Amino acid sequence: MRNLSMLTPIVSIFCIFFLLYQITLVASSTPPRDVPDDAITLDCGSANADKPKDMYRRNWTGDFESKFFPKEENNLKSNTSRAPLGRIVTRPPYSTARISYSQFTYVFPVTVGPKFVRLHFNSVIYPGFEGSKALFTVIAGSFTLLRNFTAFIPDYSLQEKTFFKEFCINVGKDTKLNLTFIPFSTPFYAFINGIEIVPMPEDLYYKPEGKSEEGIPYPSGNRSINDDMSLEMVYRLNVAGNLISPTDDTGFFREWYSDNNYFRSTGTLILHKPVLILDYVKIPNYTAPDDVYRSARTMGLNRTKNRLSNLTWGLPVDMGFYYLVRLHFCEIDPNMGDVDQRRFIIFIDYLLADMDADVIFWTHKIGTPVYKDYVVMIQKKGVEDNSYILSIDLHGEPILNGLEVLKLSNTDGNLAKHGAEIWIDNLPPHDPHQPIAMMSKTKKFIAIGIGTGFLVLLFLMGCMVFWKVKMSKRYVSYYPPSRCWCLCWLRLNPYKGKQTGKKTSSLRKEQCHHFSLADIKIATNNFHEDLIIGKGGFGNVYKGQIDDEETMTVAIKRLNPGSRQGAHEFQTEIEMLSQLRYVHLVSLIGYCNEKGEMILVYDYMANGTLREHLYDTNNDALPWKKRLDICIGAARGLDYLHRGVKHTIIHRDVKTTNILLDDKWAAKVSDFGLSKMDQNNTAVSTMVKGTWGYLDPEYARCQKLSDKSDVYSFGVVLLEVLCARKALNQKLEEEEWNLAHWARKCIERGTINEIIDPYLKGKIAPVCFKVFMQIAESCTRDQGIQRPTMGDVVEKLKLALDLQENADAEKESINPSGEHIYLDTLSFCIDVTNGLWATNVHKEHGMTSDSTGIGTGLTCSSFEMDGITSHKTFS
Repeated sequence: MRNLSMLTPIVSIFCIFFLLYQITLVASSTPPRDVPDDAITLDCGSANADKPKDMYRRNWTGDFESKFFPKEENNLKSNTSRAPLGRIVTRPPYSTARISYSQFTYVFPVTVGPKFVRLHFNSVIYPGFEGSKALFTVIAGSFTLLRNFTAFIPDYSLQEKTFFKEFCINVGKDTKLNLTFIPFSTPFYAFINGIEIVPMPEDLYYKPEGKSEEGIPYPSGNRSINDDMSLEMVYRLNVAGNLISPTDDTGFFREWYSDNNYFRSTGTLILHKPVLILDYVKIPNYTAPDDVYRSARTMGLNRTKNRLSNLTWGLPVDMGFYYLVRLHFCEIDPNMGDVDQRRFIIFIDYLLADMDADVIFWTHKIGTPVYKDYVVMIQKKGVEDNSYILSIDLHGEPILNGLEVLKLSNTDGNLAKHGAEIWIDNLPPHDPHQPIAMMSKTKKFIAIGIGTGFLVLLFLMGCMVFWKVKMSKRYVSYYPPSRCWCLCWLRLNPYKGKQTGKKTSSLRKEQCHHFSLADIKIATNNFHEDLIIGKGGFGNVYKGQIDDEETMTVAIKRLNPGSRQGAHEFQTEIEMLSQLRYVHLVSLIGYCNEKGEMILVYDYMANGTLREHLYDTNNDALPWKKRLDICIGAARGLDYLHRGVKHTIIHRDVKTTNILLDDKWAAKVSDFGLSKMDQNNTAVSTMVKGTWGYLDPEYARCQKLSDKSDVYSFGVVLLEVLCARKALNQKLEEEEWNLAHWARKCIERGTINEIIDPYLKGKIAPVCFKVFMQIAESCTRDQGIQRPTMGDVVEKLKLALDLQENADAEKESINPSGEHIYLDTLSFCIDVTNGLWATNVHKEHGMTSDSTGIGTGLTCSSFEMDGITSHKTFS
C-alpha cells in the first residue's frame, strides 16, 4: 500500500506530462487554413499526365495537350525543353520549360477575385538556346508584370538557380486570367517553367476605398489598394525565425524567408515561443503562419542604450513605385503584458510613420497577432537610378515578428522597372532545393513536449506563490524626427504618496510636475460638476485650487474613461507643452497618470475661450481693437510654433475654442493633442484630422499637412472674429453653412457688410478694415502656396491695429470724448487672376460709389458701413 501511495503522484505527473505533450503537438503545428480547392499548378513544357509532385508533395499538371496549352502568335509552335542532365533539380516545375521565339499566351479560367500568380524560372542554358537571348516581357491582362526581363546570369551559367516571381492580380467579371509572354525582338526568346495561381481572400492585401476605415496611412498619406491595381511581392520575412516553406503557410503556399540578410542592427535580442497558443481576434488567422508570430526581434533591457540605437532593416527596392509595407506584431514576452511597457517609434524610409506604437495597446494581451500597413513612395531621383535601400527603423522598446513589402502598380498598370531586370541578385539567398537545416517535426515536438512538461511541473510546485506585475513606469517621449534619431526623453515617474512642503510658485519653474490623483480630487472637490468650466472631445475641464504655502488657480482637463484617441492626445499634449514656453501658448503645469486617470493641469485662463465672447454667449461683445489685439496674440503663438522652435510644429486644430484668454485678455493658443512636428519644414503626409469648418481644403484633399494648414484655420478664426458667427452652422441655408465659403461668395457679390457682426458696424476704420479683409481672404485661399506665413499675418494685423488707433486718434482730436462712428463706404476688388487685392475708400456721409476694376479679371464690390448702399461691377 505504501508503494502504491508513492507511485500515485508519479503516475499523475506522467499523465499530466503526456496530456501536455499531446496538446503541444496540436498547438505547435500550423495546418493550412482556408486551403483553396481551385488552385492551379501548371508544369510548363511537360507532357506528364500523371501529375508529378514537387519537393513539397504538391501535384503539378503538364501543359502539353491540356486545356491550358498556350495560344501562340501566328500559330507558331513553341518548344519544350528539359533542364540539362546532371542538375540537382529534377522535380517540377523546374525540370521542363516552355520556350518560344514568338509571343504565346496562357488562358486560365478562374473565379472572380484576387489571386496569387507565381511565375517559376530555372535559370539554366537549355539545349539549342543561347542563355543571353532570354529577354522578354510578361503581361497579365492590363498589367505589365515584367519588362525586358532576363533570368540568365553569366556568373551562374554553370550552376542551377531556381526562383519565382509572385504577384497579386484581381480577376474581373470575365473570369479569365491571360498571361502573355513576349520576346524582346526576333533574336530573343521567352520561357517559363511553371505557373501557379492560388485564390486569396479579398481583404488579405487589397484595401479598397470604403472597405477600410482610414485607408492605409503614413508616411505618404492615406492610400487605398483598389481592385484595379496589381501587386508584386518583393520581401516576405519571418523576423528572427527560419524559412517557412509553402506547405507550412496558411493555405496560400507563400514562402517566408529569414530576415538575417537584411537585418542591420547589433546587440539585439531574439525571442522564441514555439508552443505559444495564439489568439486571432484582431486579424484573420490566415494572415500569416503561426510561426511568424512565435518569434521576434526586440531590444535589450538597457533603456539608456536603446535610445541610441534602432531595430533596422535595409531592403533593396526599385525606384519610382509605391510600396505597401506590412509590419507583423505579436507580444510574446510574458513580462510585457501591460500598456506602455513596450512603446516605440516606427520610421519607414526615414519618415515618421507612427510615433507611439504599442502592441499591447493595440491587442490588449499577450499572444494576439496584429499587423500595421503603411504605404511609402520611393521617388526616382535620376535616369540611372534604379535600386534603392528602403530602411525600416523601430526606435525605443520595439518588437517585430514579420515583415512584408509589396510593390504597387502604377496608374498605367505597370509593375516593371525600366531596363533589363535581374531578379536573382535581390532574392533572399536561399536555395529551396537544398536541405533545410531544421529538426524533424517528431524530434521537435518531443523536445517541446519535454520542455513544456518541465515548465508545468515547476509551475505546479510553485503554485502557492502569487506574483503580480507592478504598474509599469510610463515613458512619454518628445521626438524631433530626424534621421540621426536624436531623441530627447521625458521620464514620467509614478507618483508615490502626496508631496508636501512644495511651494506652488515652484510648480511654474518645473518642466512638468506630477500630481497625485488625491491632489487632483482635492483641487476639484472630487470632480464636482459645479467646477466644470468647459467640455470637449477629450473630456471635462475643471476649475481647481492647488494649495500649499500659497494658492494657485488652475484648469484641470480630465480624459474621458475609455477614450483611446484621448490617450494619444494626452501623450502628445505633454510631449509638446513640456518643451514649449511662450507667452502666447498656454502653460502646462503638470499631469496625473494614475489608476487609469489621465489628467492635465494648466494655467487658469480667467476669461475662457475666444468663442465665448463672440456668439452664443451672455458675455458683453468685445470691442474691435480688443479683438484685433487677441488675434495678434494668437497669431504670434502660431508663428512661434512654426518658426520659433527647432522643428516646425503644426497645431492642426486652430479654432476659437482653442484660443484662451487670461485675466488681462492676452491670447494663448491651447490644445496640442492633434499637433504634428515637421522636421523638414515641408508638407507632411498624414491622416486628415482637425475640425470641420476650420479644415484646410488642400489638406483634406491631398492629406498633405503643412504650416499653411494652420494659416487657413486662422483665417477662419479671423472671419469668426469679424462676423461673430460659427465656422460651420448647418442650421443656416446650405450655401451659408461654411463661413469661409460664404464670406468669399459675399465678397464676390458685394454683400460682405451683411454678415459683419452688427455690433461692429460703424466702429471699424475703413483703412483698418481693408487690411483686415486682405489678411482674412489671403489666409483662406484654396491653395496653401497662395497663403501668407503666420509671420506675415502678425505684421499685417499689427498694421491693421495701428491704422485703427490712428483713425481713432484723428476722430478723438475732432470730437474729444465722443463716440467714434465710421460711415465710410468701402470698396475693394479681388484680382481673380492672381489673388491680389485692389481697394478704394470713399469718404463719409453716406456717399455711394460704383467701383470699376481696371483691366480684366477684377471682381469689384462696394458697400457702406451703415448698410445703405451696395454696388458691384465687373470688367
